[in-house]
Amino acid sequence: MHGSHASNAWLANHRLPAPPRPVILAGPETAVECPPQMPATIAKTAPPNGRARWAWMLFDWAAQPYHTLIITFIFAPYFASAVAPNPILGQEMWAWAASAGGLVIALTAPILGALADATGPRKPWIAGFSVCYALGSALLWLSEPGAADPVLVLAFFVLGLIGVEYATVFTNAMLPDLAPRDAVGRLSGDGWALGYVGGVVSLAIMLLLLAENEQGVTLLGAPPALGLDPATREGTRAVGPLTAAWYLVFVLPLFLWVPDAPRRGSRRGALARGLAELKADLKALPARRSLAWFLGASMIYRDALNGFYVFGGVYAAGVLGWSVVEIGVFGILAAVVGALGAWLGGMADHARGPKPVVAGCLVLLILFSAAAVSASREAIFFWVPVDAGSNLPDILFYIAGAGVGGAGGALQAASRTLLVRQADAGRMTAAFGLYALAGKATAFLAPLAVAVATGVFQNQQAGAAPVIGLFLLGLLMLAPVDPEGER
Repeated sequence: MHGSHASNAWLANHRLPAPPRPVILAGPETAVECPPQMPATIAKTAPPNGRARWAWMLFDWAAQPYHTLIITFIFAPYFASAVAPNPILGQEMWAWAASAGGLVIALTAPILGALADATGPRKPWIAGFSVCYALGSALLWLSEPGAADPVLVLAFFVLGLIGVEYATVFTNAMLPDLAPRDAVGRLSGDGWALGYVGGVVSLAIMLLLLAENEQGVTLLGAPPALGLDPATREGTRAVGPLTAAWYLVFVLPLFLWVPDAPRRGSRRGALARGLAELKADLKALPARRSLAWFLGASMIYRDALNGFYVFGGVYAAGVLGWSVVEIGVFGILAAVVGALGAWLGGMADHARGPKPVVAGCLVLLILFSAAAVSASREAIFFWVPVDAGSNLPDILFYIAGAGVGGAGGALQAASRTLLVRQADAGRMTAAFGLYALAGKATAFLAPLAVAVATGVFQNQQAGAAPVIGLFLLGLLMLAPVDPEGER
């Protein structure tokens, strides 16, 4: 009975908006009006209901394990410590691979987004990139220590990374079609929170049943399930197939129940039309001051956040000496706090709007990330010495990492809704393509800074520090953004 009341209340806050008027795709001098007979919404399809919204949110649940298990807490530290020749070189190689994947996405996401807007439906694109996601994830099983080629393993990682990022671009573009403007923030926050919960559940499965420590047992003190061989790290390597299977199961509701955009035109000439509209959008961008500043700010601060996520586990393994299981336990704590942060951020977004949430989260991220990279076996807060064997560095990293998780969850949910306020309804996929470009155009920056600093100083602590400056720069660039967009 309680669940029924909660569901009804949730639905009451997500009533459908009135059909929009034709929208302007670009600036005053390059205005392009959507044809009235092709409204830029899904009004001609079945109206979205509670089931459609839950199915859309399940995408976050489905995709989160790639970020939680592979990029951050399980596979990245495993690669650095067991597949690469040594942890320092492993961190450097992982950074270069993440940069390469980001560059590919940056160069092509806006073009594919414009192409999708020119034709209409987004699900075919999601399906295609889902194959890349699942295949790249599953092939990580081949990363046997001492036998696998590290470069080939990184190629599988990049394939999965490209798949999950592109699938997210096209799924995010569905968001404004599922809720009215004043309820988009809450829906986005609920989705991010559900994603974090999915990350917690998948991480718990890995730690309790599969991932082995140095003694060859899981967190339960038993050998890996399914007869997996701990000597060849099969329990930890199972993270790849588990991530692929998890995604394929939980992404199905999106294809079954979320209405897709109607077809807007023939596939013939769609690329040319999409590129023309993208060119108009880019040409008008300097005149759209608020959107331009938001894309620039998000480009910097999301790069910093991804940099922290990518190297947090690697840092804990190399600097603090944590095992994969210890890193996983830390990941559960960070993900739980992240889910809470995303949910609270969605509530704050609904009450105050997304910009104050983004700004507040950036302040917290500066403080928490500085505290995290200040922890080593010799000192905390960089200069406060600790005794040998002290657990103070571990406690500080736990607290700071959980804070980054909570602030990061709210930041990403609020950023998604802030873009919806800045963008044109009829160009939403292209807008999220530009958002992906903004997130990936400098996606090499944080990994490159980490790679260069790590190589120069031969010190993981110094190598992870540059992300703090990027958070600060993103906060400064957010100031000119209009909270309501240019409407």
